[in-house]
Amino acid sequence: MRYRSVRPDDAAIREAMKKVASERRRFGYRRIHVMLDRQGIVMNLKKLRRLHREEKLTVRKRGGRKRALGTRRPLALPSRPGERWSLDFVSDAFTDGRRFRVLAVVDDFTRECLCLVADTSLSGARLARELGGLIAKRGKPRTIVSDNGTEMTSMAILKWC
Repeated sequence: MRYRSVRPDDAAIREAMKKVASERRRFGYRRIHVMLDRQGIVMNLKKLRRLHREEKLTVRKRGGRKRALGTRRPLALPSRPGERWSLDFVSDAFTDGRRFRVLAVVDDFTRECLCLVADTSLSGARLARELGGLIAKRGKPRTIVSDNGTEMTSMAILKWC
């Protein structure tokens, strides 16, 4: 003796579900359930979810972040000292687990490290203060190169620029 399923044929429901899913690509099974309710097809949400999974209907993933297209022009090499400085952060941790960061300012022509500032927290205001002191000692460079970190794009740095 074997079990014989007494489940009714769901072909009409499956077709209606596929039709709604093809019209509304971003609808998941819950929103399809609402749309089918409006059409007069009333069923248990768990059953609809099972049918949705069996039909391999999935919500289409959204595209990723838009990035710059094309190739970038390589940075021109500096021809004299003090023409271009590079800023970057290096981080590490103490033995007790606390993290600290070091700001490194390097002259790209001479490869000389102009400044190292170590602290557990380096804000944009602190970065502006350190750069101001370095410019007072060394003179202003033609360009400063950095990544788009939070400290580099803060209001304090924009005001300092």
